[in-house]
Amino acid sequence: MSTAHQTAGPYWHLIDFPEWADLLREDGPNAGAQGERITLQGTVTDGDGALVTDAMIEIWHADPQGHYDGAFQGFGRCATDAEGRFRFTTLKPGAVPGRGNTLQAPHVQVSIFARGLLQHLTTRLYFADEPLNESDPLLALVPAERRCTMIATPVAPATWQLDIRLQGGAETVFLDI
Repeated sequence: MSTAHQTAGPYWHLIDFPEWADLLREDGPNAGAQGERITLQGTVTDGDGALVTDAMIEIWHADPQGHYDGAFQGFGRCATDAEGRFRFTTLKPGAVPGRGNTLQAPHVQVSIFARGLLQHLTTRLYFADEPLNESDPLLALVPAERRCTMIATPVAPATWQLDIRLQGGAETVFLDI
């Protein structure tokens, strides 16, 4: 008997816990955490612009003070829905210390797992109009005309949108890590 050809596995349902998309849920590790409550949302499309309805998105980010070692747990996971959408509820991260005396702009690391990907893809979500974007050491390495693929824009109060394109002319900038 042969099995279906799957690069990422046919068992997403075993790792999809919808509650993990709400990093601020009352029964979660960040219950009562203080900071600017935000929603991060977007869609995932392939190289032809078709919706990717079976991707898994993971996020990881610092707390509002820019620390990774505090009580705040900045990890979340969300499956894309039938319209290729993902949505997280969390706190806006603070600026993170970088090498030397630099500061990295507030950002969220985003990993994408999907069919056809032998390895997950990683990018960063930055926030539009953040003053530190101009001096962020990683963002400075990205050609100016491509930075927009990593910068979320506000679409409603406290709601940020970043659409992810896996291939093609408007492909999101992915990091080689």
